[in-house]
Amino acid sequence: MTHFVYIIKSEKNGKNYIGSTSNIDQRLKWHNAGKNTSTRYRRPFKLIYKREFGSKINALSYERWLKNQKGGFRVKELIKNWDSDNKES
Repeated sequence: MTHFVYIIKSEKNGKNYIGSTSNIDQRLKWHNAGKNTSTRYRRPFKLIYKREFGSKINALSYERWLKNQKGGFRVKELIKNWDSDNKES
């Protein structure tokens, strides 16, 4: 089953949240409905990055790796590159 690692940005305070899911649309609605205790008070959110994986194990491994990057440099680079690759012409 396909899984995704995603980064959402709070439109309230500008902070990012990294997570993984098998259904991005449903998870974004979940965050924006305030059903996640870690993000409840930072909503609304917008999706700023996603990456698809062929297995849940690979997605969770990548999520853990991203969350452990010091200073968020890799996360900032991913967002910047994903943003420029996904701009509508």
